[in-house]
Amino acid sequence: MVEVGSMMGSGGMIVMDEDTCMVDFARYFVNFLKDESCGKCTPCREGLIHMSQILEDICAGTARPGDLELLRELAETVQTASLCQLGTTAPNPVLTTMEYFAEEYRAHIEEKHCPAGACKALVTYEIDPKNCNGCTLCAVNCPSGAISGTAKEPHVIDQEKCTSCGICYDICKFEAVLRN
Repeated sequence: MVEVGSMMGSGGMIVMDEDTCMVDFARYFVNFLKDESCGKCTPCREGLIHMSQILEDICAGTARPGDLELLRELAETVQTASLCQLGTTAPNPVLTTMEYFAEEYRAHIEEKHCPAGACKALVTYEIDPKNCNGCTLCAVNCPSGAISGTAKEPHVIDQEKCTSCGICYDICKFEAVLRN
């Protein structure tokens, strides 16, 4: 595994598929490592804080032009200027995902869309009236009361009320709820 670029030593392995958002994956690890940092060296301590904020902004759909370049610059600085192994390897998830999943970052920033459907702020749900048979299962289980309709008639999602929790998508047996 080391020969193909994997870091060994933690005893863990993560398996991902097309439903894994690589930007959110990087955000999760940077937040974890930010909390694990001892804080002794400035590049690691401050760099991880700023990297975390940029990744939060990207996942929330509030990233600004230039954030991706700043994220890369911060990651490279943390990697080269940190004093310990944690600091020098902390940017790896960011740099690797930026290299191999650049299209996902672009979709988050430019299109305000999460291809994996994991970043709630970048996901919307709608009901396809052709597939909805009005079973009411989605409406009954919607925690925000965003779904309306009568039994045996197609339902509608009120985007103002919808929190993008995805319960309707998960519970629909007729593939009538579409995730965009």
